[in-house]
Amino acid sequence: MRKLLFCLSALWFVSCASTEEKAESSATSSAVREKGMAQKPAGQKPSGIDKGNFDPKLRAVDDFYLHTNGTWLATTEIPADRSNYGTFTELFDNAEKNLRIIIEEAAGKAGAQKGSTEQKVGDAYKSFLDEAAAEKKGLTPLAGQLQAIDAVKTHDDVARALGQLSAIGAMGPFVAWIDQDAKDATKYALYLHQSGLSLPDRDYYLKDDEKFKKLRTDLGAFIGKLWTVLGKTDEGAEAAQQILALETELAQLHWTRVDNRDREKTYNNYDVTTLEKAAGGFNIRAFYEGMEHEFKWPTIVRQPTYLEGVGKLFRKTPVKTWKRYLTFRLVDRYAPYLHKALVDAHFAFQGTAVTGVEQNRPRWKRGVAFVETVLGEAVGKLYVERHFSPDAKAQMDTLVKNLKVAFGHSIDGLDWMSKDTKKAAHDKLAKFVTKIGYPDKWKDYTGLEVKSDDLVGNLTRSAWLEHRRELAKLGKPIDRTEWFMTPQTVNAYYNSNMNEIVFPAAILQPPFFDPSVDMAANYGAIGAVIGHEISHGFDDQGRKSDGDGNLRDWWKPEDAEKFKARAQNLVAQYNAYAPFDDAHVNGELTLGENIGDLGGLTVAYAAYRLSLRGQEPPVLDGLTGDQRFFYGWSQIWRRKYRDEELRRRLLTDPHSPSHYRVIGIVSNIPAFYAAFDVKPDDKMFLPPEKRVKIW
Repeated sequence: MRKLLFCLSALWFVSCASTEEKAESSATSSAVREKGMAQKPAGQKPSGIDKGNFDPKLRAVDDFYLHTNGTWLATTEIPADRSNYGTFTELFDNAEKNLRIIIEEAAGKAGAQKGSTEQKVGDAYKSFLDEAAAEKKGLTPLAGQLQAIDAVKTHDDVARALGQLSAIGAMGPFVAWIDQDAKDATKYALYLHQSGLSLPDRDYYLKDDEKFKKLRTDLGAFIGKLWTVLGKTDEGAEAAQQILALETELAQLHWTRVDNRDREKTYNNYDVTTLEKAAGGFNIRAFYEGMEHEFKWPTIVRQPTYLEGVGKLFRKTPVKTWKRYLTFRLVDRYAPYLHKALVDAHFAFQGTAVTGVEQNRPRWKRGVAFVETVLGEAVGKLYVERHFSPDAKAQMDTLVKNLKVAFGHSIDGLDWMSKDTKKAAHDKLAKFVTKIGYPDKWKDYTGLEVKSDDLVGNLTRSAWLEHRRELAKLGKPIDRTEWFMTPQTVNAYYNSNMNEIVFPAAILQPPFFDPSVDMAANYGAIGAVIGHEISHGFDDQGRKSDGDGNLRDWWKPEDAEKFKARAQNLVAQYNAYAPFDDAHVNGELTLGENIGDLGGLTVAYAAYRLSLRGQEPPVLDGLTGDQRFFYGWSQIWRRKYRDEELRRRLLTDPHSPSHYRVIGIVSNIPAFYAAFDVKPDDKMFLPPEKRVKIW
């Protein structure tokens, strides 16, 4: 199941999905301050800015991001098991080490009661670490599912099998999930979305660029390797050709990522009769049967033309080809959890070829990720007991309240918005729900059986548990306590259907949030993160929902047109950023996140100034309060990418690369010009008439 959220950052790692040492975080924070910050007088807090990362050869007015992070960028190597590396990764690594301690304690606990959290967490980890067992078993854990695919005889059997595989995460042409009905947020609905590609995006199949051609060749070679492991080497070349051709036809039907961002285009509510008619030759009823879904609920189809296209493609594609496709999707899904030949083949393609990662992550790290996959909130509960304080939650509550006040002032000060629309915007802001740290109610894993000697079985049982947990929501009241990220996730999100902003515990650490340093840096960092998530409620897509989470137009037409004009100026600005000669940022794809950044930093600055109550802050480390605020923003975005990964993100990621998240935003904010005395001849200068202000 998937959930559409407006997130702060896309964190993608090879061993787990979207998207990027906590026990030592306090010591690390102290070391950073000693390295880059001068000693402060008694009672005065450190600045929170690591000047040791600055590039002394670049002025702030030349390139603010490179000036802030230049030394770090020049001296930091991307680890061999990473596609990118930055502050988010550092915090992820910290959380991962802390989780390892928790998980290994559970794994080493003798006599843990069967069915207890400790038993499940410990045995899940043991099952992953047992490489010898994986080698011995080979493909045996998939024997039953491979036999079921082999027994498929008809197209209707194929549709049913696709539903069964979808339920365990081996997605075919469609992925289905449960979410609130976007136009009636008081009830749940089933959503149907395009899927089924092995490469990251439709463009990888359709463009003639040499890089994409090579990746298509690599995909064919990967399929051939899997067929060799299956003992069908003589069929490998033909299977690769058929599967690649089928995925290419699916890619031709796929909507673009820009189209998929449009919440109105992607809302198409079909009753079962309309759904069956639209699906044509694809037996959607059999597909739902395979998922154990009662064929009585309406379905919100996100890409109607894709559904219709698959209906035509489905019957003309031979059953034999579909069976090979089913086999590939199954084995590809489980390859990282099987024997070494499959683990290595999967990594060589998805890791090295697609994202440029040089080596797979150590097994213990992949084991921690596996435990999070099957028992995310169970291990998250153990995590917050040790690594999240009530004081941090209280301070975040205060910051969020300040940001909401500042956003309200921002609405009042808009010269382009009418009184009626301002009132509706205030109504929505007043209904925002804030969740900080961890859920009030934890997920129940009572029904999950975990065995220390059954890795694949643990994964399959977990997938079915979560799948059935989701299906059971239909017809039930909305659970407004639910979280869609675990507490140990280094990220944050806005959920338009709930009209809520959510900040997991793991992101509330330096350099995002550090109560021991001056508040200017905190407002520029976590304050802007809070503002970013609030602004998602008012970006080009989030603005389409009202305060109750319903997708409806609450804007006066003239206000909506003014908003769109300003947003298009931001699209044009970001389209001009090009990290490669042949590839640039997609301003349409990244528009929502760019609006989130611009609104977030603007409102965070206003909140910071309000927090000073008319007083001027002290100069610390030779930096004024306003300068520290903007440095706080710039330093949280330090990140390096491998070229393959950056190219992938330019096509698939709704977030702009870190460099442009900094320079593109601050160049639009007048306070930045005042803080650093930016002149018309400076590279960071944008003429006032070209600066974008939305919120």
